[in-house]
Amino acid sequence: MILLKNNYRRLFASVLTLAIISCSNPWDDRENNGDANLSVNLTEAITNTSDVSQFAALLKETGYDKVLAASKTYTVFVPTDAAMAEVDEAILNDEEALKQFVANHIALTAYSSVRSEDVRVKMLSNKYLDFEGSTTIDGSTIVTADHYAANGVFHIINKALTPKLNIWEYVKSQEGNSAMADYLLSLKEFSIYASDADAKALSESRGAGYQSDSLTNSYLKNVYNLNNEKNNYTLFLMKDAGYTTEVDKMKPYTIKITNDVTIDSTAIYARYYTVKDLAFAKKYKKADLPASLVSRFGVEVPIDQTKIVDEIHLSNGIVYIMDQVDVPVEKRLLTRIIEGEKNRSYFNFGRGALSYRNRIDPFGVLFDDIMVQNPGAALPIISYSASEWYSTTYKVYWRAVNDIQTNTFQQFLSINGNSQVVNNVTTATEKYKDFSYTTVPVKNYGEVYLGEFTLDKARDLNFILLVGANTATNGNNSLTLDYLKFVPVLK
Repeated sequence: MILLKNNYRRLFASVLTLAIISCSNPWDDRENNGDANLSVNLTEAITNTSDVSQFAALLKETGYDKVLAASKTYTVFVPTDAAMAEVDEAILNDEEALKQFVANHIALTAYSSVRSEDVRVKMLSNKYLDFEGSTTIDGSTIVTADHYAANGVFHIINKALTPKLNIWEYVKSQEGNSAMADYLLSLKEFSIYASDADAKALSESRGAGYQSDSLTNSYLKNVYNLNNEKNNYTLFLMKDAGYTTEVDKMKPYTIKITNDVTIDSTAIYARYYTVKDLAFAKKYKKADLPASLVSRFGVEVPIDQTKIVDEIHLSNGIVYIMDQVDVPVEKRLLTRIIEGEKNRSYFNFGRGALSYRNRIDPFGVLFDDIMVQNPGAALPIISYSASEWYSTTYKVYWRAVNDIQTNTFQQFLSINGNSQVVNNVTTATEKYKDFSYTTVPVKNYGEVYLGEFTLDKARDLNFILLVGANTATNGNNSLTLDYLKFVPVLK
């Protein structure tokens, strides 16, 4: 036991030594580098540096000279005088814009140019800048790095770090000039999902955050919060002609029927199902753009770089202005899988008859499913729900594994829009299809085709039922389901 403890001590000492060596950088070693600036604060060190007098003067003008004279540790990216000559006069002549400009060059804590990986640096402007490699900050090149002072480090750069809009701010700036931008902004008022309306109402009633787009815009809430400065994103913003073409492709699959004749719900949802796949949670530089990207909803989006009109580099990513992002309809209409074990409720039997199983098929593949055995009643039912169905025909399959019983049994699938409760009895409403009873053979691990059904409008289906045999004889009234598969048919 003593030997084991000593071995652990040696291992810890080795790891600690390695960590110290790995973390060594100029900031850690600054005390031994003989730099005279180590005896002065950042304000004094920058003021004493040649060729940066204009930025040094702005520190004093905005009061940031006092900030950099404090005891906290900072990093400052200092533009040369030549770089400052390129700064827009409108920024220099506006007090608030000037403060934001200067703050965009200062970060709390020390960032040496010697790092093992790229980092996003939060500036005092509340913007985040990408510090890439040892020489690049937000597209500006570090001319000389790692000038140390008593309370931090500064790097001299060849281009000022003028604060950029973030992606959502850029979208706002395009209001009236871009149909796609106009639609994205409209989702502050129009709720795609009922939960969006609930969140907006709650935010408004509490008086907190109602003006925050990230809380009340359906796109930012359900796709990505493009107003978030901390993360990087890529957005493909289509020009009007290409955008209209893509939306028109989706309209046959988003047919909505509403009582309000002033609202074209079909068009609203066609637009949503077009744009929801055009944002990605990563900054893709043009050189790194792949031939296709997969959206967070599983849609494969082809990226044709010949359709790129412009690229806009922003504080939290890139917007590509596109003539069109041509996504084939068959890519958007994803096959839907409902897992058997993800049931919503059950009827006509007790919980003791219901099993959530972990199984392995003859091919060695693990899977989960659901099974009802010995329900002691006729017509046992398991219910499911799923949202966002397109207005089209679906081909329906199931995999239902009967691997315990030695006899077969029958079950059928019923597709319904909703349910109602009358006298404590739940019944289906808005029926679309009752499939025929289908025999579940013993130890069949293959998919079984059940048939097809058609939705005349895009909607949620809240009462999909798996129904057992109309007999109380146990063994003949079992239920089982690995998954249901719904394959949309192109019109």
